Parts: sequence; structure tokens; C-alpha cells
Amino acid sequence: MDKSIEGRHGKPFRVVVEEGKVREFARAVKSSNPAYLADGQPPTTSPVTFLASSAFWQGPDSSPLSGVELNWARILHGEQEFTFPGPPPAPGTELTAQARVDRVFEKEGKRGGTMTFVDVVTEYRDGTGALVAESRSTMIETSQAPGS
Repeated sequence: MDKSIEGRHGKPFRVVVEEGKVREFARAVKSSNPAYLADGQPPTTSPVTFLASSAFWQGPDSSPLSGVELNWARILHGEQEFTFPGPPPAPGTELTAQARVDRVFEKEGKRGGTMTFVDVVTEYRDGTGALVAESRSTMIETSQAPGS
């Protein structure tokens, strides 16, 4: 990978924050917050990491890495962070998300070989176009397969 993919966007995709999915996600991450788990009470917000599940809504053409040659045997998930200008989206909210390659850079690894880092930013906007959340994830492609 090279820096030429910086700024590359995937196609926008739809994300619906569904009450049942918020509850399932909260249980999967072992949340003890009663706001997500109380029967008969709809949750009023989603867990701050809930939007990680939007990857299941993202088709191949929505990825800014579509068509980029990657060796998946050497890919590591380095980091992921979510920021919100307000509260996390509430169940019932429909969002439009779009991902872009923000930055590509290299570092020498401690065990030899170069690591290529790719920062992907996904913006989540509501029906008015207002930014509701942003996700920044870092993918690392190592020059050697793990265990080599």
C-alpha cells in the first residue's frame, strides 16, 4: 500500500440503530448498564462502541480499501476509537456512514520488517446531515506473517 490511497472514500451506506441490536450488542460486551438491558424499557442511547457493528452494514463498495491489494494473513487491527459531538445515537436513529482513508504511514517493526499503518475514518451523519459520531480505526499490514 502506498500513500496514494489517502483521501479515498467508499460509497455512503445506511446504518439503522435498532433497539434489539443495541440490547444484543450490550449483552455481547457484557454491559451491566440497566439502560440497555431492562425489559420493558427501550434504551434511550446506544453503547459507545455500538457503531463497530456497522461493519456488518458496509458492503464492499462502501470500503475505501475496495480493490486495494492486501495480504489478509498479515493484517492486524491496531486501534479503534469513537468520538461523539453529543450523546451516542439512540435506537430508532437512521444514519448515513461514509469511510475514507485518512492516513497511510510506515514504521520499522521491532522484529524486523516494515509495518504499514492505514487510518480509516468513518463519519456517521443523521437525516439532517449533522455529524453524530466518528470512528477512527487503524489497520496494520506487517511485512511478515505472524509467527515467521
